[in-house]
Amino acid sequence: LLCIAPDFTKYDVHAVQQIDRNIELIRYRKFGDSLLLLELVNRTAPSDEVRPATSPAADTGGTKPITEKMSELAPALRDVYEELRSFLLALGDDVQEKTLRHCVAFRRLKNFASVEFHPTKGCLTTHVKIDPSTVTLEEGFTRDVRGLGHQGTGDLRVTIFDRIHLEKAKPLFVKSYEAS
Repeated sequence: LLCIAPDFTKYDVHAVQQIDRNIELIRYRKFGDSLLLLELVNRTAPSDEVRPATSPAADTGGTKPITEKMSELAPALRDVYEELRSFLLALGDDVQEKTLRHCVAFRRLKNFASVEFHPTKGCLTTHVKIDPSTVTLEEGFTRDVRGLGHQGTGDLRVTIFDRIHLEKAKPLFVKSYEAS
């Protein structure tokens, strides 16, 4: 199903994500009399199109799925994640959230942030699309992950242990959002 309209709210996007059908939301914009822009806002696929976590191709050597890791977070860290999630979703009506096997991704046209849960380390690791050479790296908080294998979005890793780290990281999320 294709839904084409001048605009969609975050509630429209959320509603479509809850329906187990192949639905695409497409925003159109007219420029003058001769130009039309079509922008994919959201795409959902039925759950039977998603590869099950138990398939051999999805096997990750025993790594737990993100939903299981989230359930193992300490309550205080889960609250920090919920605050981070609310902050990222509030950056704009165009922000979409997608739960993947290893992370939760936040995107506009492209991913601008991804979040991984580490219950045994007591932290969240996030990746943002910011050139690490444009920020002052702080040991234990930010890290340049260019050239390192990682599952997240972008080349800057931000580690969040508590609300203090979250507040310190918010400008980085805004910068990544604005660049996406």
